[in-house]
Amino acid sequence: MLTQALAAAGFYRLFREKAPVAAAGIAAFGLVNAVVVLGSAALLATAAEVADRPFGDAATTVQLLYLVSGHLWTAGGIFFGLWLIPMGQAVLTTGWMPRPLGWILIAGGVGYAVSAFVPSDLLAVPASIGEFWMVGYLLVKGVRN
Repeated sequence: MLTQALAAAGFYRLFREKAPVAAAGIAAFGLVNAVVVLGSAALLATAAEVADRPFGDAATTVQLLYLVSGHLWTAGGIFFGLWLIPMGQAVLTTGWMPRPLGWILIAGGVGYAVSAFVPSDLLAVPASIGEFWMVGYLLVKGVRN
């Protein structure tokens, strides 16, 4: 989750001058995703500890913690999808990267957020394409002024 938080801050820094609202959205949604998924991890760690050193009705407690963790992970997924929408908007606004990348990021963000409610791995495919394209583009070409 540290890398997610750092990526959110890095994208904010990259886009803040040319697309300040989109940059703020990227940072906000990216950081919320990191915090929510970190909470999910804390619940899983607690479930493992209760399973290792049971007390009371340990099986029920572990199951409850596991279920809440899963729902937090789903909520984090919504925010992970939502951070791609302003990222795509920033790509379209700045003109630093190819316009199709911006549209794929927006479609991927919508698909990823919707996949939290409609179980389908296909909805997240554009998000993966956009993410890999974004990372590859930044590593190979960087941004144009």
